[in-house]
Amino acid sequence: MVNTVFRSTRTSVFETMSRLAAEHGAINLGQGFPEGIEATEVIEAAGRALRDGPHQYPPTLGLPALRQAVAAANRRFWNIEADWATEVLVTSGATEALADCFFGLLEPGDEVLVFQPAYDCYGVLLRRAGAVPVPIRLEPPHWELPRQRILDAITPRTRAILLNTPMNPNGKIFSLDELGFLAGLLDRHDLIAICDEVYEHLTFDGRAHVPLYTMPEAQGRCLRIGSAGKTFSVTGWKVGYVTAPAALLEPVARAHQYLTFATPPHLQAAVAFGLGLDESYFQGLQATLQHNRDQLAGGLRELGFSVLDCGATYFLCVETGEFDRDGDDFAFCRRLVAESGVAAVPVSSFYAERDMTSLIRLCFAKRLPLLHQALERLADWRRRAGAA
Repeated sequence: MVNTVFRSTRTSVFETMSRLAAEHGAINLGQGFPEGIEATEVIEAAGRALRDGPHQYPPTLGLPALRQAVAAANRRFWNIEADWATEVLVTSGATEALADCFFGLLEPGDEVLVFQPAYDCYGVLLRRAGAVPVPIRLEPPHWELPRQRILDAITPRTRAILLNTPMNPNGKIFSLDELGFLAGLLDRHDLIAICDEVYEHLTFDGRAHVPLYTMPEAQGRCLRIGSAGKTFSVTGWKVGYVTAPAALLEPVARAHQYLTFATPPHLQAAVAFGLGLDESYFQGLQATLQHNRDQLAGGLRELGFSVLDCGATYFLCVETGEFDRDGDDFAFCRRLVAESGVAAVPVSSFYAERDMTSLIRLCFAKRLPLLHQALERLADWRRRAGAA
């Protein structure tokens, strides 16, 4: 017997493309893991904590030092006041944090508005929690919030809005006006907002991320999820955290204790250290990623690709256009990795209908020489395709 939700799912597109990249000896710009920009001082802190201990179960809510650091970072960066003892939870990654929120707060049949393109785990975890994901489609190139479509989608069964900002895969940062509109819906329709903000520190061109949590009309109705993996470029650590009013966090913490119970204490201690780093670290990370973005985007445009605006995250969305006359982004990515030696991800995998087939996603959180090598491979592929 197999659970019906998981029986209907396929291998993650990120895993699929990474396997193909390995098979073809390709440069993997598909899966969103950073290379060469890891926070060395945070890694060193983890080494010290691993040597010094302790090595037993930490408190299920998380080490006090990390919960205090998360609360302090909320105050420092976003002017959010949170009680570290009752309003902060540490999880084994942001994906676990999402699962905890879904399992702890949703009942079977509850509807959740999900903005698409959406990370593929959202729908699977929501359905496994018994909830019903209701897709709300955002359209390129500007990815504007479709307000009337949102209003039309709200029913008596609607329980929550799932908001990812900055947004993967398109780099969209929701504007103050858009956030104000969403905040107004929460009290009016008795909704909560589960906010995936793992790219909160990875914004470019002076553009600012603003948590929905800070909007007056959203007070008491938001859960905010962060990720040390993204903030310190250590995705394999799987350390996440949730900030929420105590009444919302309590059932989420109960779900957490039966999923993973706790997160490795030495990694928690290192993240607590990292969140206290001065502004130069966070600004330096932004500057490095912005430079990488510009290098990859500029090179792609020189090759004839159309690259969409990217205000945040690790990723560029690139139009396949004339390069994919069949209009099948998944087949195009398979062909690209085999023919050019560069792996990308089809953006259709971020849509429930899988009908947005004109875009691919490329990760620029890599070493510059690797990005330049990828561009050289793509240029060679273009020349060979033209000669053919």
